[in-house]
Amino acid sequence: MNYATVLVFPCLLAVAAGVALPQLSAQEFNISTKKFPSTFRWGAATAAYQIEGGWEQDGKGESIWDHFVHTDPDRIDDHSNGDIACDSYNKWREDIDILKDLGVKLYRFSISWDRILPTGYVDSLNQAGVDYYVEFVKALLEADIEPLITLYHWDLPQALSEQGGWLNDSTAERFGEYARVVFENLGPYVKLWATVNEPKTTCTLGYGLGYHAPALKLIGDGIYQCARVQILAHATAYHILHDEFPEFDGEFLMILFFKLLNVKNFLAKISLVIDATFNEPLNPNSDDDIEATEREYQFNLGWYAHPVYIGDWPQVMIDRIANRSELEGLNATRLPPWSEEEINFVKGTHDYFGLNMYNGLAVNAVPEPEIGTPSYYSDKATQTSVRDEWTPSIGNWLVLYPYALRGLLNYVWNNYNPREIYITENGLSTNDELHDESRIVYLQAHLSNALDAILEDGVQVSGYTVWSLLDNFEWACGYTRRFGIIEVDFESPNRTRTWKDSAKWYQRTVKSYCLVETCDE
Repeated sequence: MNYATVLVFPCLLAVAAGVALPQLSAQEFNISTKKFPSTFRWGAATAAYQIEGGWEQDGKGESIWDHFVHTDPDRIDDHSNGDIACDSYNKWREDIDILKDLGVKLYRFSISWDRILPTGYVDSLNQAGVDYYVEFVKALLEADIEPLITLYHWDLPQALSEQGGWLNDSTAERFGEYARVVFENLGPYVKLWATVNEPKTTCTLGYGLGYHAPALKLIGDGIYQCARVQILAHATAYHILHDEFPEFDGEFLMILFFKLLNVKNFLAKISLVIDATFNEPLNPNSDDDIEATEREYQFNLGWYAHPVYIGDWPQVMIDRIANRSELEGLNATRLPPWSEEEINFVKGTHDYFGLNMYNGLAVNAVPEPEIGTPSYYSDKATQTSVRDEWTPSIGNWLVLYPYALRGLLNYVWNNYNPREIYITENGLSTNDELHDESRIVYLQAHLSNALDAILEDGVQVSGYTVWSLLDNFEWACGYTRRFGIIEVDFESPNRTRTWKDSAKWYQRTVKSYCLVETCDE
């Protein structure tokens, strides 16, 4: 099966196949006995729609995911929704206690745009939503936990979606207005920000294949416009933070120093979060597979990183999509071109690299697809798979190939020259089990490779936020896939939290900075 299909329907395949999680052992991998640097920041991650619930509480508006699940419950594997989810909107104090007990110093979470601005517009400001997040952030800081706030993790206000959503350039302007409200209220307390989470997933699954909200199937053109608008939204928020809120960047003398030099202060950090796989040629001796591997990178990672870190779309995307558009009889390329002004507006809008990584892929070349119905997949003309020797983890889109994280960190570091990298998501989905040894092995092996990248390759990895703190609503998979290191009983009105073995292991690792029982001193 073409691996692209697996990526699109991960939970469906796993459930249909009834695949049990194989028992993995750390002995299969060479786990580093060195310690992480003392400056390394350990954390955990969640997202608003996946954990908060409270979907109609205190003036919250309707998001595209509220609309998506309520309009057609069949879109979700178990016909569930995020109306209550982990009930973190009401149980956030308990979640902070868990974070504190874990010992993490960093918590990545997202703000629900429609809880702040129910219609997506500033004239609909919901003060109760603002107050909720202010109280939450203050409580995190009191617990000695730094917030890393994601402004957008897929829950676009439905009112904006009905005006075109991420296909409409004005959504980037609305995002900027929303970001400004958040910065005004939370900026004094928050130094780490992420703008848009995994825009590729939103555009491909939400606007290209219809598998996620808002369920549009525009795989040949809409996904490219979606990418353009989300990148503009990211850049807009970046400039607003650094241009309009210098007081959040540092102390008075530092601010004065930067103003005198007419440069921006980067003590407050904000960036895009990009999801990517590590890619390697299926046949390392094949020039065609080597070329296809780089093309796979550019049509996924480069699609979003290139405009932000280098400028403009990757050249291979520009050339291939323009050529195929012409052969399809179109008068213009399906890839919306950037103006020179837009290129300059977007380029350089990064203070770190936010990287979500779960998997590795083997890539091979395919014959040039015939000209027909326009498609992103025909545009990139690659095929991906997983090697037999990589350990299957759950029978769907995840495999255990830990070197992939080290390889991807090096690729990002060498090609985009970021100041630093935060691994903002990495984790394993399992069945509902407290004794989750396989998750421990997955995390331990991947973190070992991240440590090798730091100590041996010189990659500046500043922190890691495991996905996820809690079992949660896993989008189209509903509650059939569990990524949490903390179990949530979704059958209980109390949404009881229980520590899994992986949480206990992570707690020990966070405390010792060591992946094994005893590290080299």
